[in-house]
This record gives sequence, C-alpha cells and structure tokens, in this order.
Amino acid sequence: MGYFHSVRLEEDKCKGCTNCIKHCPTEAIRVREGKARIIQERCIDCGECIRICPNHAKIAVGDALTALAAYSYRIALPAPAIVSQFAGQAGLERILGALIALGFDAVYEVALAAEIVALATRRYLDNYRGKRPLISPACPAVVGLIQVRFPSLVEQILPLATPVDVAARLARKEGMAVTGLPSQAIGTFFISPCPAKITAVRQPQGGLPGPDRVIPLAAIYGDIRQHLATAVPYPSRAGATGYGWGHSGGENASIGGRRLLEVDGIHHVIAVFTRIEAGDFDDIEYIEAQACPGGCVGGALMVHNPYLARLELRQLALCLPSGPANLPEAGSSLVAAPVQPRPALQLDTDLATAIEKMQRLEATQAMLPGLDCGSCGSPSCRSLAEDIVRDEAQDTDCVFVLRERVRVLAEEVVELARKLPPSMAQPERRDKDAAPGNS
Repeated sequence: MGYFHSVRLEEDKCKGCTNCIKHCPTEAIRVREGKARIIQERCIDCGECIRICPNHAKIAVGDALTALAAYSYRIALPAPAIVSQFAGQAGLERILGALIALGFDAVYEVALAAEIVALATRRYLDNYRGKRPLISPACPAVVGLIQVRFPSLVEQILPLATPVDVAARLARKEGMAVTGLPSQAIGTFFISPCPAKITAVRQPQGGLPGPDRVIPLAAIYGDIRQHLATAVPYPSRAGATGYGWGHSGGENASIGGRRLLEVDGIHHVIAVFTRIEAGDFDDIEYIEAQACPGGCVGGALMVHNPYLARLELRQLALCLPSGPANLPEAGSSLVAAPVQPRPALQLDTDLATAIEKMQRLEATQAMLPGLDCGSCGSPSCRSLAEDIVRDEAQDTDCVFVLRERVRVLAEEVVELARKLPPSMAQPERRDKDAAPGNS
C-alpha cells in the first residue's frame, strides 16, 4: 500500500545530526550516509521532526492559495486553533473576514462542527457499554500512532467523524444550497495547524469525503495578518465550547459530565497508551489525546508560542456565547470509516520467516551495547537490530561493535606478526641494507 505524507525531507539542508531519529515517536527515521531517511510505512506526520530539526530540513507540503482558482465557490474551514494566532490583534469576526479578503466566498468554522461532534459524542457515551476507555479520533497523528504502535487499541477509537470532516461535508451542502452549483464546483479548504491533518485530508480513512484541499496556516499567516485591519467582519456561528477544541482539554470540556482524561504531547500520549494496553485506565470513559503540546495551539505549523496562543484562545472564548442555540443537523455527516492497523512493524508476511527473523533480531540486539546513543543512524539498539535483520544496516554501523572488531583485528595482526619467520620479519630493513652505498 502507498502512503501520502505531508512531511518531507529537504535533503540539501540535512546535516545528518540525528536529532530527528531520537524524537520520532514511531522510529520512522534513519540516518544513512549522512542524510535522514523517512520510513513511509511508519511515519504518522506528527511534525515532531519539523519541530526539532535545527537545520529546518523537514517541511510540510500542503496546498497554496492558488488552488482556489480550481473552484467556482470557495469555502474556508479554519481550525479552532487558527484564531489564536491573531486573537491579540483583532476580534473573531474580523479574523474570519480576513479569510474572505484572501479570496474565499464563505467561511464555515470547524469550531461549529466541533460542537456538533461533542453533542454526538455525549449521546454515544450515554449508550456505550463496550471496552473502555474510548479514544478521541480528532487528532490524526494520534490515530496514526495507534495504527502503527498500538494496533490493539484500534477498536477503542470513537467511531464518529472528526470536526474537520463534518465541517467539510456540511459546508459543501450549504454551498450547494446557496449557489445552486454542483458539488464538484465547490471547494472546501481546511486551514491546518499541523502536518498530520494535511495528510488526513489528502489520504482520508476509507476514502470518505472530507475537505477538498488543505492549506498550512504557516503558509498564509502573513496574508491573513495583512488584511486584519481592513477586513469586513464575517459573522461567527460557533461558540466558546467549539473554539475550546483548539487547546488541550477543550474537547472534554465540551462533552462534560463524565470521567474524562486529556493528555497532550506525543510522548505523554505514548505513556498513557502503554498503560491502557497493560489494562489500566478502564475506569476512564473517554480520552482526549492530542499529539502536539498544549493541543492544536502547539501545532508544528503554527507561528506563536503555544502557551501564549492558548491564553489568547481562552480570552477570546470569554467574549463568545457558550454555544449556538440551534446546531445544524449533521445526520450522515457524522459517519466515520473504520480505522485499520498499519502493517508497519512486520518483519515478514510469512509467519515462519517472521519468527526466524525475530530470533535473529533478539540475538543481534543482545550483541549490541544497549546504550541507544543513535550514532549508528538508528534510534535505538533494538531498531538497529531490526534494520540489520531487514538487510538495511550492518552490525559494524554500531561504533562500539566496530571498535571491538578493530581491536580484535589489531590483536590478530600483532599475533600474526609474531609468528612470521625472522627472514620475513623486516623486509623493509633488508631492502635498505641491500641498497647501493650501504656495503
């Protein structure tokens, strides 16, 4: 199966520093021949490598504003966290108006769809009697993490569409009603705070419809800011609870009234999921898990400090009603495709061969020092052992193994030199003695 990934490597900028391999949550990066390499099957586009790379060699590829020309009617879908980047400079409706100034014909707030999803989630939890805790599907990087590292938790992902997809479906329906245009003439453009959501739009689960295009916030931040002062205010339809989804804890606050847990930061999420796999947290009904620190306000494609952005978003919410009086009817827009595990960690498709490779992997790992220093270009000694079994690395890529091999080889050379007969011991000396003038 082919995978689309928004996270890309700009090879000419890569210095092979190994920062990225140490922070990747799915061990999807290796450094070989002085350059980083991304393992496509394992990458979840969380953006940690973008965040950590000192050389800016990792980028996220999305759509540009020029893509608006492909549609007759263009609808912007700003993520709730997007307004946090401008809330200290303008009110909500002027921020939305700045999107119209960029060339959009309408704005459908993802925050409004978030309130629809929150209501549907409350109803689902009221009737759910299955395995707990259920896990929010809102963060695509977290869903990808489950697919790659925690496949046993796939069945615990809430089977509802995300606010992004619900917003796109309802916006398209409204656009068709307003304009009379066919569906294909209407373009829905998600304004994204992170690369994982770019990937989720480009390669949706099960092929169900979502936004048509996705524009990284970082790519149009300057354009939006330029229009803030002169933009005509555009009416907001969402409330404080919907915009709360932009920071950690906002989703749970909109659901309310239950034993809910929120966790943000991909490595904190991994720690919680590890405990869930071990049988813990079964007294928790629902987990809001977000890969970025602080939630979407900390997305890798955002501009401002996430803590300041969270403050701005919370202060903006104080000026909003708690929620709209009448939510749009979502109906089939809430349908989600089943999430399937990714076969990313298989050593081989044949079971017998996979068992044999696993035995070799364990033996190889036992030979390695267990320091997980990353100097070999793999993130850990176990991952290097796996790379060796897959014929993608050699044991001498480990500097400690190489040093030991050189030491043993040097000792063998010395021992062999001792065994040489005297007549062969110093050929260079004999040649000098035989030279003219030495007689």
